[in-house]
Amino acid sequence: MTSAGSRARTPTAAWQQHGRAVERLRASYAAIPPGAPVRLAKRTSNLFRPRAAAEVPGLDVSGLTGVIEVDTAGRTAEVQGMCTYEDLVDATLPHGLAPLVVPQLRTITLGGAVTGLGIESTSFRHGLPHESVLEMDVLTGDGEVVTTAPGDELFDTFPNSYGSLGYATRLRIELAPVAPYVALRHVRVDPRLLPRTIESVVATGELDGVRVDGLDGVAFAPDEVYLTVATWQQEPGETSDYTGQKIYYRSVRDRGTDLLTVHDYLWRWDTDWFWCSAAFGVQHPVVRRLWPRRWRRSDVYHRLVGLDERWGIVARLDRRAGRPQRERVIQDVEVPVDRLPEFLAWFDGAVGMRPVWLCPLRLRGSKEWPTYPLAAGTTYVNVGFWGTVPVGPDAPDGPVNRAVEERVHALGGHKSLYSEAFYDRETFDRLYDGAHLAEVKRRHDPDHRLTDLYDKAVRRR
Repeated sequence: MTSAGSRARTPTAAWQQHGRAVERLRASYAAIPPGAPVRLAKRTSNLFRPRAAAEVPGLDVSGLTGVIEVDTAGRTAEVQGMCTYEDLVDATLPHGLAPLVVPQLRTITLGGAVTGLGIESTSFRHGLPHESVLEMDVLTGDGEVVTTAPGDELFDTFPNSYGSLGYATRLRIELAPVAPYVALRHVRVDPRLLPRTIESVVATGELDGVRVDGLDGVAFAPDEVYLTVATWQQEPGETSDYTGQKIYYRSVRDRGTDLLTVHDYLWRWDTDWFWCSAAFGVQHPVVRRLWPRRWRRSDVYHRLVGLDERWGIVARLDRRAGRPQRERVIQDVEVPVDRLPEFLAWFDGAVGMRPVWLCPLRLRGSKEWPTYPLAAGTTYVNVGFWGTVPVGPDAPDGPVNRAVEERVHALGGHKSLYSEAFYDRETFDRLYDGAHLAEVKRRHDPDHRLTDLYDKAVRRR
C-alpha cells in the first residue's frame, strides 16, 4: 500500500483533471471540523436507512464522477469513485466491454458498490463488484489518499465498510466482453426443484444445453417461480422496449422468450425500480403515458420516497383513513441455496410480500472477505423484497425487519446493510467481523473522524 501521489501517471488531460479533483476532495475533508460527521456531497443515494441531519458541508466529490480511461486491449478501466454505473457502461459498451458485474440500478456508483455490496445476474459466475477491482485509491480517515490492492489489509476489509474506512477516489477494474444483444428465457421452475436447478446452472454454465451468461429470477407466489436465463447474442433481431408502455417484470410471467439490447438488459429493472413504481401509480396505463420517460428511473422514485419520509404524507393518509401503521421492509438478504425454499416458506407466512427477486451468487474464487463473510465454494441466493407491511403501533420498532434478521442468520445467511438494521452491538460485531474492522479503522483513522459501521448501519448516524 502506497501513497497515491507516488504512482507515475501519463499526464493526460483526464488524469490531470482527476488529480485536481482529488485535491479538492482532500481540501473539503480538511475543512470539516473535528467531531462533525463526514459525508459525501452528492445528489443521489441508494441507501434506505434514515440518518441524522448534518449541519456541515459534505465532501466535494464533484470532479470524481467519470471514467478516466478504458484500456480495450487489457480489458480494464480506470474509473473515479463517484462514477455511476450508467456513465461507466456508456463508456465501455461502445468497445463491446462491460464491468463483470453491473448492479441493477443506474445511479449506483462504482465506489458505492465496492464499499457496499453490489449484485446482479452475472454474480453466479463473477461474484461481487469488489472481486474484479485490481487496485484503488482511498481517502482514509487521516486525510491521506493511499493506493491499495488485493492482499492489503485496507483493501480486503473495505467491502461492506460503507465509508467507515474511507472513500474510493479511483478504481482500476476488469472488464469483460459482451455481445450487442441478450436473449432471454423465462423458465418456470417447481419451487422444490429450485435449489437443484440453480446449482446445475452454476456447475455447468448451461440450462438445457444453452449457455447461461446471466441468471436471476422472480417469485410471484409460493407456487409460481421463474428463473430468467440470459445468453449474450451477436445476431440482431426484433428487440423489446421496456422503457415505454411495457413493463419488464410482467414479461417474466407473460412470455417465454425475449430479446433485448445489452444496454436495455443492464437497465431492465431500473425503469420501474423492479416493480416498486406501482406505488407511484406509474404502472397505470394512463399515468404511464403522462409520466415523462426521463422520469421513469429509480433515482426519481428514490427522491419521491425521500420526500415522503420528510413530510410523512403516506403515514398521515393512513391515519386519516384509519389504516394501521405500516413498517417499511426494504431488504436484500443472502441465503444458502439449499435453504432457499425454507426461507421463502417462512417469508410467505411471516411477511407475505410478493413478488421477490432471486439472484444466485458465489464468491468468484477462494478468497473470502471478513466484513461480509460469505463462504467460498457455496452458492447463495440474494432475496430482494421492497415494500411495507401493516403492523400497527409497533411499526417504529421494526418487528418484521427484526424477524427477517433472525431468520436469515438462523439459516446461515447474511443481510446487506444499505437499509435499516436492528442488531445489538455484540451480534453485529459477530456477524460482520466488527473487531477486525475496528482494528483496521484505528490504523487508518486514528482520530476517529469517520463514523464507524455500527453507528452508520444501526444507529443511523
